[in-house]
Amino acid sequence: MHLKAWLPLIFALALTFSGTALRAQQPAAGKMLPVLSWSEQIEVREGWLEKHHALLLPMMRKHNVGMWIVVNEEFHKDPLTEFIAPPRIYTGNRDIFVFVDAGEQGLKKFAVTGYAEESLKRFFVTPDDPRPPKEALKELYDTYQPKHIALGIGGDRGVTRSLTLSSYNFLADAMGPEAAKLFVPAAELIEDYLSTRIPEEFDTYTQMVLATEILTRRALSNEVIQPGKTRVGDIRRWLYDQLWQLRYTTWFQPDIRLQRQGMTANMSRGFLGVAPESLVIEPGDVLHIDFGITYMGLNTDWQKMAYVLKKGESAPPPGLIAAMAKTNALQDALTGDARPGKTAGELYRQVLAEMQARGIEAQVYSHPIGAQGHGLGPAISSRAGQQYSTEGAKPLVNGTYLSVELNTASAIPEWGGQKIFVMMEDDAYLTDAGYKFFRPRQTEYYLIH
Repeated sequence: MHLKAWLPLIFALALTFSGTALRAQQPAAGKMLPVLSWSEQIEVREGWLEKHHALLLPMMRKHNVGMWIVVNEEFHKDPLTEFIAPPRIYTGNRDIFVFVDAGEQGLKKFAVTGYAEESLKRFFVTPDDPRPPKEALKELYDTYQPKHIALGIGGDRGVTRSLTLSSYNFLADAMGPEAAKLFVPAAELIEDYLSTRIPEEFDTYTQMVLATEILTRRALSNEVIQPGKTRVGDIRRWLYDQLWQLRYTTWFQPDIRLQRQGMTANMSRGFLGVAPESLVIEPGDVLHIDFGITYMGLNTDWQKMAYVLKKGESAPPPGLIAAMAKTNALQDALTGDARPGKTAGELYRQVLAEMQARGIEAQVYSHPIGAQGHGLGPAISSRAGQQYSTEGAKPLVNGTYLSVELNTASAIPEWGGQKIFVMMEDDAYLTDAGYKFFRPRQTEYYLIH
C-alpha cells in the first residue's frame, strides 16, 4: 500500500497520553516534550524573563525612552504584563511596573504595588511595606528626571494602546503636570521588545509547532472525519476538546474551509470564507484548516489542506496536485528571497512580481508571530507592499518568527475550470539564508478515505 494511505494510522498510533501530557512520535521528528505543569511553566518563563530584561536597556535608548511604565489593572489586565513581569496572577487595583534608564547605573526596575509580592523581588525593587503609589511614582520621577516617559498609548495595535484613560489620568496626577508633558507612546519600544525572540525559547516553540501539526493531521483524518456524516463543526469541537485534554489553549477559534465541485465559493473580503458548522463533509471535498495553539506565552498559526477521496480514488485529481505545487512555489519565493535588513515591502513586491511573471495568481498576508498570534513587527502583506507605507519600510530582523501565510488560486480542469484556493500557513524563523520552517511544509494533501 502507498505510504500516504498509511499516514492516518501512523499518526494515530504515534499519539499516547501520559496523564494529560501529550507525547508523540513522528518520522524524523523525535519525541514530543510533555506539557509542563503550571508551576513549571512559571519557572521556565521567569528564566526567559531575565533574558528579555537584559535586552531592554539598549532598546529603550534606541527609542529615546528614559522611563517606561506599564499599568496592570484588576479586571482589566494589560496584555504586556505577562511579558514584562513574572507570569503570575496580579489582583491589585493597580500594579505598576516602571523601567528607568539610570545612565551609568544601567537599567533600574521598580514594582509599585498595593501589597508585597515575593516573586517580584527577583526582578524589581519592591518594598515589603509598599508606599502609596502616588508617593512612589512622584519620587521616581523626581529622582531620575527622564526626558521621555513611554506609555501604552497612541499605538495602532491593542497591545501598544492598552493603557486606560483612568490609569493615564492617575499617572498624570501622581507624577505631576511637568511629568505629564513628557508622556509619549511606547509603541516602537513595545514592538521591539515583544518581537525579539531569545534562543532559550526556540526548543519550546519547535515542540509547539510539532504539536500543532500532529493535531491538525489528526483533525483532517478518518480519526475525526467520516465522509457523509461528519459536519464542519464536529472538527472544530474535536480540536477544542483536544486542547482541553492536553492543557493547551488557543488565541483564535479553529476555522475550516470547504471547496466542492460545483459549489460557489463563499468569499469574505477577498478570501475564501469559513464553512458553516452544519455543512456535511462529502467525498471529493477539498478541506482547509486554520488552527494554532497558545502555550508558555507563545503562539502558533497553521493552515493545511486535505482531500476526501472518492470511491475508487487513491489520490486527488491532477489539477488539485498542480494547484498545491503553485502554492509551494509561492512559499519558496517568499522564504528564499527573504534576508535580514530587507524591508517587508521590498520582499512583498519582489515575491508578487515573481508570481506574476510565472502566471500564478497569488496572495501573501504573512505576519510576525510569537508573543502574539498576529505579532508585532514587519508583516509581509499587501499593506506592506504599498511603496511608501510605514509598515513596508520595516526591515526584517534575524531570528524573528513569521507565519508564512499565503495562497494561490487555480482553475481545476477536472472540475470544469472551477477555481480553487490552496491556502497555507507555516511558522518559520529568519536566518541569513532566508526563512526556515520549524516543520517541513506540506507538499501533498492529507487524504481522508
